[in-house]
Amino acid sequence: MTRASSAADRLRGSALGITAGLIGWFILVEITSGVLQGFYVPLFSDIVQQLGIHDSDVNWFEAAQLLLSALVLPILAKLGDMYGHKKILLISAILTAGASWWLAFAGDFWSFLIAWALQGFYVVWLPLEIALIFERGRRQNRGVSTTRRAAGLLVVGLQAGAIIGALAAGRIFAATGDLQTTLFIPAIAVTLIAIVIWLAVPESEPLPGRSLDTWGFVILAWGLLLVTGALVYMRMIGELGLGLDGWVWVIALLAAGVAVFWWFVRYELKQQDPAIDIRVLRKPEMWPVQATAFLVGISLLGAQGPLSTYAGTDSSLGYGLGLDATDRSNVIGVYLVSLIVGAVIFAVTSRKASPRVILIVASTLVGVGYLLFLPFHLELWQVLLNLSIAGIGSGALVAAMPAAAAAAAPRGQTGIASALTNTTKTIGGTFASAIFGVLLAVGAGTVASQTAASLGGYLAVWAICAVGGFAAAAVLFFVPKVAFADTLPEELEQTAGESQII
Repeated sequence: MTRASSAADRLRGSALGITAGLIGWFILVEITSGVLQGFYVPLFSDIVQQLGIHDSDVNWFEAAQLLLSALVLPILAKLGDMYGHKKILLISAILTAGASWWLAFAGDFWSFLIAWALQGFYVVWLPLEIALIFERGRRQNRGVSTTRRAAGLLVVGLQAGAIIGALAAGRIFAATGDLQTTLFIPAIAVTLIAIVIWLAVPESEPLPGRSLDTWGFVILAWGLLLVTGALVYMRMIGELGLGLDGWVWVIALLAAGVAVFWWFVRYELKQQDPAIDIRVLRKPEMWPVQATAFLVGISLLGAQGPLSTYAGTDSSLGYGLGLDATDRSNVIGVYLVSLIVGAVIFAVTSRKASPRVILIVASTLVGVGYLLFLPFHLELWQVLLNLSIAGIGSGALVAAMPAAAAAAAPRGQTGIASALTNTTKTIGGTFASAIFGVLLAVGAGTVASQTAASLGGYLAVWAICAVGGFAAAAVLFFVPKVAFADTLPEELEQTAGESQII
């Protein structure tokens, strides 16, 4: 046996080799997740015709999936911490596969809407994968560093899958000429990935004696339902031009949601095994990460619609790029590639650089990228440059945040901590999408008798995204310098509460 093959055998038998193989399988899972997120968008016009609905009805698909995702994500992540992350990952993959097959056979609006909402179970995949990798690496005292590097690779897989899905959908539909046959492809992909999870992914070791805080999750679900419902309704005000009565409902729902969250916090502080440990969220290693997820969600999830409409706005108005659908998709493609670059840079630099510094720099890049939109937005190269800067920062943050949250969580709470970054990011994106809808509706149709939004609305959107990036960088200065490192819990405990400025 050669020395090289002997070394390879030792690597495969070591924890490092096992972890590397696990990451490889999870990259396939994230490619599938990306395909789901990118495949259907180019087909929406054909889906609308097939179902006999209006273009505006597509918004209900996103709203329904968003609401279900916000409700099930923390519950599934907690169940993973309690009973094993692989079990819940497999269950969520099976549910997603079933919903994907349902979509292919759905023949009316309500059936398609329900199936689309149920497909949102895939949102828990990444947090559960992060938890599995972290728990396996923790046994060798390198859970944090292994998870950071893996997270960057998983995000690369996610974004690559989104690009593959977006490019493949139109080509498959053009080749087959049949929408149902085209929709079989993501269903087949998720079915295969469920088999991969079942056969190839090892189980984690949950702590015994855990219990499910059912009432805590019920209260949390009502709070999320009220807040996200208010934000979806706010966006409808911007799109449909609803009057004062619409705003009264928005304010009432938001106020009720805030009251329920206050009740939730008070209730959780009294529980021995809470749904979400509020005391952990108060830690200086944790709350800035969750706040960053919310702030970055503003641009990452909320600004894509305005970007697309701005790129398509007729440049004869004095702003906009006047691009057709193909060119607009190319702009989005450049942005997705920049996210991949950011995730790769994070995976490479996290081996030596401080994770805290990387998070701060990445947040600053998001702020700088969108700030540049204010003076530079009239030429295509300017928009691409701005998006690339913001995209590199966003890609690094998407990779870093779940890993940072897992590192700051105590054993047995890595899944829920990672999942909360997705939840807060989604709420931030929903909040921004609602606000941006209102901003862009103001002044629409007043410029040259066009239906385009005003330039002032777009400038406001970019300014808010820039402020979100810089605010995230600011709150991350409160993270202790020693956070997110492969250190013993006692060492971290000694430095807890030390918010150190570079």
